[in-house]
Amino acid sequence: MGDEVDGHKVDRSRTVLLTRRLAALAAALVLASAGTAHASDDPDVGAGKCQVIKFCVDVGVGDDSGGSGNQAGDSQGGGSSDSKMKCTYTKVDPKPPANHPAWKGKDPKKNDLFLMECSDGGQDNPASFVVVPTGQNPAPQIDPGELAQRAVDSMTLLGPDVASPQAARKYTVGVPMWMWVNQSATTYGPNTASATAGGITVTATARVSKIVWTMGDGASVTCNGPGTPYTSSEGMAESPTCGHVYAKTSASAQSSKFPVIATSTWTINWQGGGQAGQLTEVRQTNVQVAVGEVQVVR
Repeated sequence: MGDEVDGHKVDRSRTVLLTRRLAALAAALVLASAGTAHASDDPDVGAGKCQVIKFCVDVGVGDDSGGSGNQAGDSQGGGSSDSKMKCTYTKVDPKPPANHPAWKGKDPKKNDLFLMECSDGGQDNPASFVVVPTGQNPAPQIDPGELAQRAVDSMTLLGPDVASPQAARKYTVGVPMWMWVNQSATTYGPNTASATAGGITVTATARVSKIVWTMGDGASVTCNGPGTPYTSSEGMAESPTCGHVYAKTSASAQSSKFPVIATSTWTINWQGGGQAGQLTEVRQTNVQVAVGEVQVVR
């Protein structure tokens, strides 16, 4: 049994109402194609019927994923490194009129139309139409966020290159310690890399935004820069940017040294594929520091 829609024979058992999740998209297309679609042409709109956009999409009744249609592929992606977007494709049959905006100016005689429905498992559930040459399946959509992560993975970002404190030196209780790091593309930035797939190129630039020093004596120091190198002319002054003063020796610590951990936070800004975003990576470096007391000889 079937209905007659714009001269097409439509199998009632295979045509259903678009899911509520796509209602906004369908409404937008109805408005865009008002010149060729009229509610009066389809008075029997409802479950199992065609929408007034004058074509039906082969999805299952009550199937919010669109999984019962002709799925031509899927892709993984997401707006961030911990979000994965899955897309399914459903072939539109019968095809809408040639002047329908979903065709984006392409010839229906040479192309097929697919409904692409995506979900990241949360609130982000975009949907759109994809036009592909007749007989071909839609290519999996490339997620710029995934390309950004690929670019970051190629950078070989490392932990801080600690210049001070030095493991070979012995420091003194009550004497200001100046902490700083050497700067390079892999240990501090900036570090830039690109990744390309499916005709999309994403470029990412990484820089260390802060270094948190865990001093081993219970103290923690956050420095928003690489620190200032010490010179003998500074005498007993404290570092103006990144430093610490030990109040006790490391005699009771394992190996008689404090375990100092320098943890850098890399902030990565990326753009490409019509999108932009930010990623974060964390790296660390360990140093053993000996701290003693000045012995006064009488």
